[in-house]
Amino acid sequence: MKYVRIGVMIILGSILLSIGINLFLTPYKVLDGGIIGIGLILHYLLGLKAGLMVIFLSIPVFLIAWIYYRQYFYNSLHGMLVSSFFIDLLKPLSGVIHLAPYISSLIGGIFVGLGIGLMLRIGTSTGGTDLLAQFLFEKTGINVGILIFLIDSIVILLGGLLISGDTFLLSCITILAVGLTTTFISTKSSHST
Repeated sequence: MKYVRIGVMIILGSILLSIGINLFLTPYKVLDGGIIGIGLILHYLLGLKAGLMVIFLSIPVFLIAWIYYRQYFYNSLHGMLVSSFFIDLLKPLSGVIHLAPYISSLIGGIFVGLGIGLMLRIGTSTGGTDLLAQFLFEKTGINVGILIFLIDSIVILLGGLLISGDTFLLSCITILAVGLTTTFISTKSSHST
C-alpha cells in the first residue's frame, strides 16, 4: 500500500508540475528555476524537448547521489523520470489558456510548487536542484523551499540575460510562487525528518 501511495503522489506531483509549466509558463517563455529552468532555456532557444533535457542535465546530480546518497538516488529517480515524461507529454497544453502574463506566471508557479511539494512530502523529488536542495537540507537544516529559491534565482538571471527582460521579471514571480508553495507544502515533511 505504501508503494501505491508513493506512486500516486509521484504521478500527481508530476502532472501538477507539468500543467504549471506547459499551460502557464511556456506560452510566455517563463522559466522555473533549477534544472527544469535550464531545460526550458534550451527549449526556448534551441527547440529541444524540455523534459528530455531535464533527464540529461540531471545525470551529474544523480551520479553524486549514487555515490554519496544512495537512498535519494532511488527515491528521486522515479520522480525525475515521471515528471520529465509528463513535461513533454503535456506540451500540447501550451497556449490553451490565455491569461495576463503576470497572472499566468503566478498560477504556473503555484502549480509547479504544489507538484514539487507533494513529492518532497513523500521523500522524493524531480531530482536536479530539488535533489541538491535535499542534500543541502540534510547538511544545513535550511528549509528545502528556501534552498530551491536561491538556486532558482541563479537560473532565471541566466535566462533573463539569454532570452529577455520580460522572461526575467515573469520568472521572478514564478520562482517566488514556487518557493513559497513548496515551503508551505513540504514544511511538515521537512520538520518530521
